[in-house]
Amino acid sequence: MMKTIMNNFKYLVVGVLFGVVFVKSEVISWFRIQEMFRLQSFHMYGIIGSAVIVGMISVWLIKKFNIKTIYGEKIELHPKTFNKGQIYGSLIFGFGWAITGACPGPLFAQIGTGATVIVVTLLSAIAGTWVYGLLRERLPH
Repeated sequence: MMKTIMNNFKYLVVGVLFGVVFVKSEVISWFRIQEMFRLQSFHMYGIIGSAVIVGMISVWLIKKFNIKTIYGEKIELHPKTFNKGQIYGSLIFGFGWAITGACPGPLFAQIGTGATVIVVTLLSAIAGTWVYGLLRERLPH
């Protein structure tokens, strides 16, 4: 019981720190997101590009040094195959991001800063996930 609480506390601390980084880097700013979609600023592209580079280096290090999880489990990276559903999904995701000024990661940070109207976006994201679950078998994969 206590171990579970401590594990969850670690995730809470990391989540709060992640939220602080989102706020300080202005990733949650509706104006910054609109600048990105209007191709008026490099700010968001720089942050996203940096994240991609860090992710690439992290995956390379995990593979090269056979790094394990904090619980000692092997990390398995499975190859992915491309399908046209990814294009449809990414377009829907991008349209939603452009319209709401929020993607799933920063939603909670936006709510935490007092932008309570984002609760509508959060509920919409949950509803979209639920609808996808219902329609998954009939969608292109």
